[in-house]
Amino acid sequence: MSVPIERLWAGWRGEYLLAPEERDDRPAEMASCVFCRILASGEPDEATYVLWRGDHVAVILNAYPYTSGHLMLMPIRHLADIEALDADEGAELLAALIAGITAVKAAYRPAGLNVGANLGRAGGAGIPGHLHVHCLPRWDGDTNFMTTVAEARVLPEALPTTWSRLRAAWPCPEGSS
Repeated sequence: MSVPIERLWAGWRGEYLLAPEERDDRPAEMASCVFCRILASGEPDEATYVLWRGDHVAVILNAYPYTSGHLMLMPIRHLADIEALDADEGAELLAALIAGITAVKAAYRPAGLNVGANLGRAGGAGIPGHLHVHCLPRWDGDTNFMTTVAEARVLPEALPTTWSRLRAAWPCPEGSS
């Protein structure tokens, strides 16, 4: 008896199937960066889960959240190192973080929050080439046997619902989307 072959879909790797004139002409690191692709896609924010865009920073939902309401804040410019932020990017990133914390608190009323950045692959960054800061709500007891025994997370709401809740709670500075 043969074991069926499992299929792992990796649509993000499909670019090699394109003709040269169809390929992304950005540097390879940027062309392969999921954050750069999302921010440059031209798709509606609701479809890409972009919550807010400033002049230098954007905020998106984590597609693989630890909890519902898990945000990622990042410079629009592709850079890996926090010390490479210029003054405007740094100021806007901090302002976006404060706005994100405000929105998460308003939308979810969590018992606490985790805010942090995993810098570099050794530091735990899943996407080490594009700096991003995580902001996520936490509740007493939000880690249970599913996480511990099954290594799985149970999320109580779908990403479109999370996007709508946080977008409605986002404290938009004047002139920002």
